[in-house]
Amino acid sequence: MELILSSFGEAKEKREADVAIIGAGPAGLTAAIYAKRSGLKPIVIDKNVVGGLAAEAPYIENYPPFKGIKGEELMQKMKDHAKEYAEILDMNPIKKITKDRGLYILDTEKGEIDAQSLIFATGTTHKHLNVKGEKEFYGKGLSYCVTCDGYFFKDKRVVVIGGGNSGAIAALFLKDINAKVTVLEFMPRWMCEAAYREKIGQSGIEYITNAQVTEIFGDDKVKGVKYIDRETGEEKVIETDGVFIYVGLIPQSDLAKDLGVELTDRGYIKTDQFMRTNVERIYAAGDITGGVAQVIVAAAQGAIAALSAYEDLKLKG
Repeated sequence: MELILSSFGEAKEKREADVAIIGAGPAGLTAAIYAKRSGLKPIVIDKNVVGGLAAEAPYIENYPPFKGIKGEELMQKMKDHAKEYAEILDMNPIKKITKDRGLYILDTEKGEIDAQSLIFATGTTHKHLNVKGEKEFYGKGLSYCVTCDGYFFKDKRVVVIGGGNSGAIAALFLKDINAKVTVLEFMPRWMCEAAYREKIGQSGIEYITNAQVTEIFGDDKVKGVKYIDRETGEEKVIETDGVFIYVGLIPQSDLAKDLGVELTDRGYIKTDQFMRTNVERIYAAGDITGGVAQVIVAAAQGAIAALSAYEDLKLKG
């Protein structure tokens, strides 16, 4: 590591790495471990704190070998593990990435990083309703992940906000654990595929269209949802024990796009089975690839991406 001077005469650190891993969630941290163990010098950068969306999960019950663990705790364990293998620079936004002399140059708030390869593990962020109570009741009956938190609502009343395919799947999952489920969909028609519509109809799940949610309310936990019937203008209330919001995710792929990385129509990074993108020595892993959004899948893809980087840097040519 060396020091360089910024345009304002301030000393900034300059680092070099074989692979710069952008994103410190399960994919990025796992990639760091596998990269180092393969013989590469990795560095991890994240604009936020370590953990990604996994750290937001109130409880995770499907990540072996833990029968149940808070998302924050699991990600702290991953961070502690990865720190033994790589430097982690969190709270370090990347201003831009350029390519020069065969290197990827990352201009970050904490200095410049020159890397031979990149792994994008930038993940996604939730689309929010931006209504009263959404922020206040997160983790207090409100969740964005039914596979993470659905079992807390067995035999209870649940509202799923968002009636597309993801919301429909969430509703059916909750119905399978004997929850009493209501789906609220903003649009005036069913937004899920016909197959899900049929299953929802057969299961007895209530699916309400033309519903504009205006508030999630309660005391120390969620008690209900207020919405406006967009056809009649009438305000209505549903009492509930839990709320799951499925109005979409936003992939964090802008930096990759600027480098010419090919994206899907929805903005996710396209990769092959070895997590390689269309751009030489750029890889992607985890939720940013648009696959199954689970911690265990992200970790596996992080490992594959790191091993592909090692193969391309050390074994080819």
